[in-house]
Amino acid sequence: MLCKYRIIPPVVLFLLTLSCIFCIACGGDKDSSLEAIKERGAITLITRNNANCYYIYRNEPAGFEYDLAKRFSEHLGVELKVITPSWNQMIPKLNQGKADFIAAGLTITEKRKEKVDFSQGYLSVQQQIVVHRGDRAIRDISDLDGKTVHVRAGTTYEQRLEELNQREDMNIDIERHGDLPTEELIRRVARKRIRITVADSNIAMLNRRYYPSIRIAFPIEEEQSLGWAVRKGNDQLLRAINSFLNKIKDNGVFAKIHERYYADVHIFDYVDLVKYHQRLETRLPSFKKIIKKQAQKHGFDWKLIAAVVYQESHFDPHARSYTGVRGLMQVTQVTAREMGITNRMDPEQSVTAGVKYLKGLYDRWEEIPGLDRFKFALASYNVGYGHVRDAQKIARQQGYDPKQWSGLKKALPLLRIKKYYSQTRYGYARGTEPVRYVKRIMKYYNILKQREDIASET
Repeated sequence: MLCKYRIIPPVVLFLLTLSCIFCIACGGDKDSSLEAIKERGAITLITRNNANCYYIYRNEPAGFEYDLAKRFSEHLGVELKVITPSWNQMIPKLNQGKADFIAAGLTITEKRKEKVDFSQGYLSVQQQIVVHRGDRAIRDISDLDGKTVHVRAGTTYEQRLEELNQREDMNIDIERHGDLPTEELIRRVARKRIRITVADSNIAMLNRRYYPSIRIAFPIEEEQSLGWAVRKGNDQLLRAINSFLNKIKDNGVFAKIHERYYADVHIFDYVDLVKYHQRLETRLPSFKKIIKKQAQKHGFDWKLIAAVVYQESHFDPHARSYTGVRGLMQVTQVTAREMGITNRMDPEQSVTAGVKYLKGLYDRWEEIPGLDRFKFALASYNVGYGHVRDAQKIARQQGYDPKQWSGLKKALPLLRIKKYYSQTRYGYARGTEPVRYVKRIMKYYNILKQREDIASET
């Protein structure tokens, strides 16, 4: 009886074996087709470990690019995995099949398009010269002639400076650094260790909060768009990404994530930020233990509570308001009695009462998800729980989402207009105040999270 199985020729067997050995040596290239991603139930992201893209805070991943990518993975119904190779290895790792896409604040350039395919742009940025605030000699591009500018090697910053040297007949000394984050170069400018660097506008404005002694001097390039990158020819995944980006821009998810990380970065109050950074070092240490104790007792991030304390009193235990509130947490007499304290000027009593009261408000907003719940509690702490409930009613009437801060912050200012407050239970309120109040606290909180010297849990 003849065998029904075909015998594989030795040369074919040899080639198959060689192919397997090659794949193993290369680490097993990942199939990034959309079907393969869904079949394995995971998609791998290449990004950067920094304040703009991806970082770990309180054992949880965060970052603008990470949050967008996480939403994309949820959109596909798969798990998100993250790798953070060096800057110059991101595109090679992608093309070697070590990951499926890059979301790392990459600007879309013709040179990069030769190696990868880009999604549509999702954020416009512009390269900016960054110098120390006290350096007034660098005012326009011509002032860069003969100066040393520090950038990370392999970036569009380096490419642009080279173009200026060639096209503008300038002599800029480009000091190229290895895999050094742009944020670190900005820090060195702030500390006067180097004089000039370059950063995309979103990175520059965000880091100006952390280092208020820097100055964003002038742009050296036209606006460019950031995009996500996939391997060339991966049209299915690219279409899925573009569809997703369009969807989250239409439904407001992109705006919400952008606000979380870049809210009002264009607004810069130098005096306020300098004082805040100084007081984190000079005043906060005296009250850090008390704040941590009460935050932990009620399940809050102590840095959030520290931001609230600063907004209330600038870490001054003797602070007094014309409205009659006192102490670190600006507690009223009524609240002091309710919370069982006798001395509002005593730091421990003030923080104990304030955080306990805030926790009570927080518990009343159990239907609000995520960090928005804390923002609702803060608004209630500032303007009163009843007024916030009234603002929810207005939000519903105006078509805003009453369970999201993005909706509530639009409705709160309407409480000062008779047309709206006359239909509410608690009436008139200065509704713009709680919006500004929450905005400032979140700004202080985000700064404190990045101040590793201050924000250490130990």
